[in-house]
Amino acid sequence: MFEKLLRCLTVPAPARLGADEAKLALAALLVRVARADGVYDPAEQSRIDAVLTRVHGMSPFAAAALRAEAEALEASAPDTVRFTRALKEAVPLESRAALVEGLWTVALADGQRSDDEDQMLRLIANLLGLTDVESAQARQRAEAAQ
Repeated sequence: MFEKLLRCLTVPAPARLGADEAKLALAALLVRVARADGVYDPAEQSRIDAVLTRVHGMSPFAAAALRAEAEALEASAPDTVRFTRALKEAVPLESRAALVEGLWTVALADGQRSDDEDQMLRLIANLLGLTDVESAQARQRAEAAQ
């Protein structure tokens, strides 16, 4: 699955992802957001696991295993533009705000909002086809859930 997704992300026009690859793509994007400020701490890792458990209905053990695989993918994946393009193809528009909300919960997990995380999330939301208002609403829901 890792190799298939990595190949998909490195071609000029990514192919449509299957369900397993879309799960891995989201997990890697969560890791990318967590690492955006240069700090990747246990609180962020736990939050990634919680988001994956909630979004995909998987066990905490399966979520942690997926996160570990995503950490390797994120480190070797190309730019965020291709990454989100592949995920956009796999996730319907009406579900993307929930993804951005999950990304915000990870960015806020360490109790701080960095400019790097804000910039990364603005880019991701835009690339996923969400408006600034939809992204702000997703952030507000994530903040309220803290």
